[in-house]
Amino acid sequence: MIQGLGPCDPGSNPGTLTKNINRYKRTLMNTEVNQNKMAKEDGITSKKSKNFSEWYTQIVVKGDLADYSPVKGCMIIKPSGYKIWENIQAYFNIILKKYNVKNAYFPLFIPESFFKKETEHAKGFQPEVAWIANKEDERLAVRPTSETIIYDTYSKWIRSWRDLPFRLNQWCNVVRWETKATKLFLRTREFLWQEGHCVYSTKEEADKEMLLILKEYQKLCHELLAIPVLAGKKTEKEKFAGALYTTSIEAFMPENKALQMGTSHNLGQGFAKSFNISYLGKDEKLHTPWQTSWGISTRLIGALAMMHGDDKGLVLPPRIAPIQIIIIPIFFDKDKKKVLKVANKIKDFLKDFSIEIDKREEYTPGWKFNEWELKGVPLRIEIGPKDVSKKQVVLVRRDTSEKQAIKIKDINKKVSNLLEDIQKNLFNKANQFLKESIVKVKTWKEFLKAVNNRKLIRAPFCGDISCEDSIKDKTNGVKSINIPFDSNPEGYCVNCGKKAAYEVYFAKSY
Repeated sequence: MIQGLGPCDPGSNPGTLTKNINRYKRTLMNTEVNQNKMAKEDGITSKKSKNFSEWYTQIVVKGDLADYSPVKGCMIIKPSGYKIWENIQAYFNIILKKYNVKNAYFPLFIPESFFKKETEHAKGFQPEVAWIANKEDERLAVRPTSETIIYDTYSKWIRSWRDLPFRLNQWCNVVRWETKATKLFLRTREFLWQEGHCVYSTKEEADKEMLLILKEYQKLCHELLAIPVLAGKKTEKEKFAGALYTTSIEAFMPENKALQMGTSHNLGQGFAKSFNISYLGKDEKLHTPWQTSWGISTRLIGALAMMHGDDKGLVLPPRIAPIQIIIIPIFFDKDKKKVLKVANKIKDFLKDFSIEIDKREEYTPGWKFNEWELKGVPLRIEIGPKDVSKKQVVLVRRDTSEKQAIKIKDINKKVSNLLEDIQKNLFNKANQFLKESIVKVKTWKEFLKAVNNRKLIRAPFCGDISCEDSIKDKTNGVKSINIPFDSNPEGYCVNCGKKAAYEVYFAKSY
């Protein structure tokens, strides 16, 4: 019953009855008009090409991935966003098992004295550490990363060459006391991540497995998230605090900024020496081991939204989407039973996929189309009375909006192929954007032109930290991203003119 319209009194006169019927019809029409108006208001009101920052915030919040927290600088990850993180965890836990890395958990709080043991590490993280005063003992840091507390424990656990290689990972939250503006998933004071911490007897072993993990990160981004990334080594200025050297995978977002998607570090022997980690070798002498650490975070979810989203909302790759398929039954009262029966039958046919039926009757089909497009569901199945009679359904792709009618008997094979095609199309589109964004330069004039065109710049570089600082100062924030593994240094540094040590990717970044 529509509010304000009660049942007609049988004793009412015909004129009153006619007025009530007309009122009811107008109310139904207004309901649909209001829903369409609400759909526009609840949809994305900023264009990706016009106001990227506002557009991004809208697709994350209205797309049901996250919301702002009453705690400044923090975010609330909603069920859809957390399901994406669970899918990433499920994928990567298989990789961890492949390399015999076991999951564990360490405390959130770290004694201040632990940071002081590795001075370079302490200096690098000092501006971002949140401290808790402790009346009973020294003050405690809220975990910005876990090297120090984990390695203090390793000094007790590792005794012999038989204990190596020693490989642990933890899925946890970390806190970086950022002072910049909150950007959901990209820059928040608290976020979720995984951090692997491994110990080896030789540098060669550490190097090998550090690169293996980086390649697995790259594969995850390509195959699961449909985001192409550039693998390489960080410059001395940008390496992880306390590491011997750092490698990374980097994406280039449609806002023409680079986004670090994951890192893998060779920590050398510095942390082992600082935390007294040693082992008795086969030669019955004490040795200092080599260590690695590596991680990815919920930042990947922000990358998904930015890379694939459009002016209608999120566009999620099928392999990572919380819901891969949404069925929208279209019916009037007389058709409801038979349409829903077929919709449920189709859901059973496609039970191997993540699939839902939107049975809500208080919303029009158009409203539902807009809502599920906003949430980025890869594939929509529409079915109405005419489709039932023809034994068919209509499939609608989220990535291209293409529609096609198919016979229900062919639905399993067709849907499977279509979802794979959507996954590939999203990657190919992103990869084409990356290729078109890269510009190779040799001179400072060419460099500045590429900066003005907001490109990802590949340029010869001397490697000096002071020169890197100079580039950043002269370009209002352009920084080194990483050194590609296929770097081919020729000629002279694009900035200072010294002999080039390697080629480097430069861009503005998040």
